[in-house]
Amino acid sequence: MICIAIANQKGGVGKTTTAINVGTALAATGQRVLLIDLDPQGNASTGLGIGRADRDRSTYDLLVTDTDLEDVAVATKVPRLDIVPATQDLSGAEIELIEFDARTHRLDAAIARHVAGRWDVILIDCPPSLGLLTINAMVAAHALLVPLQCEFFALEGLSQLLTTVERIRSRFNPGLSILGVALTMYDRRNRLTDQVSDDVRAVLGKVVFDTVIPRNVRLSEAPSHGMPALIYDHRCAGSEAYIALAREVIERLPKLKKAA
Repeated sequence: MICIAIANQKGGVGKTTTAINVGTALAATGQRVLLIDLDPQGNASTGLGIGRADRDRSTYDLLVTDTDLEDVAVATKVPRLDIVPATQDLSGAEIELIEFDARTHRLDAAIARHVAGRWDVILIDCPPSLGLLTINAMVAAHALLVPLQCEFFALEGLSQLLTTVERIRSRFNPGLSILGVALTMYDRRNRLTDQVSDDVRAVLGKVVFDTVIPRNVRLSEAPSHGMPALIYDHRCAGSEAYIALAREVIERLPKLKKAA
């Protein structure tokens, strides 16, 4: 089983959209996928059609009350794609976790307790911060997938994230790697977009995925219908880009499996 955290402390870069649609594409290839919604806003849960009234148990229970992963995971409308939904209770989890001795390993321990063979890939949708929830995700993950918006300030955020990754490696999870950086909200009409893209590729090289995710109205519309863009409109430019990104992710999975 491979665990991938989708993280970037900057908000609005496409983490949740990436988590939902990459998860859907992986499930379509036959992978059994679990998406853990670790963002108190619960957008990944909403985007997969899990209403707030249907979230009896959530990632809060997983982290704070030692509930088993199988007991909080629910099926989505997408075959082979399950989700652990998030509720507002999660917003207070960081304060409550301070009381625990192994506060940084709560999610890792919960994943370690799961029934072997239930899922092939676990994706963790992280909140837009580098707080205790995101640290839990990084400690539990084998690798990070980093969505990066093609804007100048995103580069500063990436630098902070990479610094945090090094700290997590040195203190908690030496095996943590960067699966890849996905350029999102790409607008070919904007020169700055190309400049940011070139700068990121010059610094990180092959770590950056070849696929870029364009700005696309259908990607924004899909969550309001409670479904991934790949199902809402599989022919739109955004869906086609996420299918291509999923192919690249699949190509990189074997390396992670050897390291896991």
